[in-house]
Amino acid sequence: MKEARSVVISGASRGLGAALARRFAAPGMRLLLLARSAAALEAVAQECRAAGAVAVAAVVDVTDAAAVTAALAAFEAAGPVDLVIANAGTSAGRAPDGTPEDGAAAARQVMVNLVGAINLVAPLLPGMRARRSGQVALVASIAGFRGLPDFPAYCASKAGLIAWGEGLRAAERGRGIRVTVITPGFFRSAMGDRFHGARPLLLGTEEAAGKVHRALLVGVPRLGFPWPMALGMRLLGLLPPWIGDRAVGLMRFRVSPEATPPHDRPPDP
Repeated sequence: MKEARSVVISGASRGLGAALARRFAAPGMRLLLLARSAAALEAVAQECRAAGAVAVAAVVDVTDAAAVTAALAAFEAAGPVDLVIANAGTSAGRAPDGTPEDGAAAARQVMVNLVGAINLVAPLLPGMRARRSGQVALVASIAGFRGLPDFPAYCASKAGLIAWGEGLRAAERGRGIRVTVITPGFFRSAMGDRFHGARPLLLGTEEAAGKVHRALLVGVPRLGFPWPMALGMRLLGLLPPWIGDRAVGLMRFRVSPEATPPHDRPPDP
């Protein structure tokens, strides 16, 4: 498999996105890093430059399709993109006082987590098809396997992203484009720490980034981790509703308000 030399990562200012940027940074690598937090994003870009990579920082909201397309076009003027990682994400959910998320918060999650990923990937697909080469990675979540009562919109957005990625992979089969759908469980992050509830099999951010990085180097079609959580959530989605609803009722979370820009990294799970 051709080694990626030109990589685009959204949500790159912290957490998983920043960790992946550092792992891909090396002499001869070109990176386009996107996020909303200018100072944090530039700090990550500087680390990547220190490692020998050409790192471009673009302060962009992934829901702004025109701005995303413009940033991609400017980057591709120097050469085509080999790998795009749609990592930006946001969450809302039930507040610490028990208040459920409202319609605006639900819509925002779908716009960032699903539409934002499409905004990032879609402009690159025609070039990849023409070259018959390219790789797409979509960071979804195990929460996309079954709706959970405390953050249903987040689950819906990630379920949509999984479905879009699976469909995209099937559609691009035979065209030289590889698609990896990533469904992480719990791992440490600033956003993940907002979730108050049990987080079994919690991983470190660097450990999670290592799993994703290795999977992308190989080009696997799916990556779910930790595997017991990924398998458990998949099986939970197959249960009859009267059993499944009771089971997910035991998985309760409350979410603290965010103190940082909301979609620099997808939350846990």
